[in-house]
Amino acid sequence: MPLTGGAPCVAAIELGGTKCIAAIARGREIIARKRWSTRAPEETLPAILDWIAEAPGGPLAAIGIAGFGPLVVDPRHANYGRIGSTPKPHWTGFDLRGSVAARFDMPIGFDTDVAGAALAEGRWGASQGCATHVYVTIGTGVGAGIVVDGKPLHGAAHPEVGHIRVRRDPGDSFAGACPFHGDCLEGLVAGPAIAKRAGMPAEQLAGDDPLWDRIAGEIAELVMTLMLTVPPQRIVIGGGVGGAQGDLLGKVRARATERLAGYGPGSDAGAIDRLVVPPGLGADAGPLGAVALALDALE
Repeated sequence: MPLTGGAPCVAAIELGGTKCIAAIARGREIIARKRWSTRAPEETLPAILDWIAEAPGGPLAAIGIAGFGPLVVDPRHANYGRIGSTPKPHWTGFDLRGSVAARFDMPIGFDTDVAGAALAEGRWGASQGCATHVYVTIGTGVGAGIVVDGKPLHGAAHPEVGHIRVRRDPGDSFAGACPFHGDCLEGLVAGPAIAKRAGMPAEQLAGDDPLWDRIAGEIAELVMTLMLTVPPQRIVIGGGVGGAQGDLLGKVRARATERLAGYGPGSDAGAIDRLVVPPGLGADAGPLGAVALALDALE
């Protein structure tokens, strides 16, 4: 694929709960990348920064950091750039942005991995042309980036939709796997939760297993909540679990249509089929999200 002529060269860091990806890009075109498992910060981050310092592509103009949450994303906050209370061992309180800034003196874009992916899908992917759109990731955890008029939605903090409570199918007594809230959405449908419910990883669970219907109903609760509160013109669902089972999104659309019961515009099956979609950028939504944050930092 040809490089974007004249575009600045930027570095991108996608820090996930399971894996990290660093990339070098010109404009939106990734020209080099490398992947690491997410271990303790003092082991993971230096390896990433060393690679960026030596990677090809020419002088860097900016760096984008798209990290797993919760993050302190308000620049006015004393803990800006740090990771909040997370079940990921050793990362709570870590100064993610500050550690990168100490190594590289250049503009740094910083936000959640889902906010970055939402920006990328809005610019180059499935949410192009949408003023208000959402990117949901379902993997090691559950998170959502909400973009309004080209900017990630922030208030006192960033959205934490993975920890909302949802209606569950009758007879489902699973206690949940979230260490903070038990059976919140993340505690029901994230990868570790599915493994605990099924006794096996999500990717090994048969496509016709009844558990997928329950999971689809729980994700549909999130879709319905977003539709009634935001409401977005597109909801992109990605992540390891989001793409683990081929018909999962179809099940989610059907359950969301059923639960909305015809209430409100866009609640019919055809509209929801167009609303809830997979990532247009595929597996590149994450690293391109960090690229988008880097390009924004230049502005």
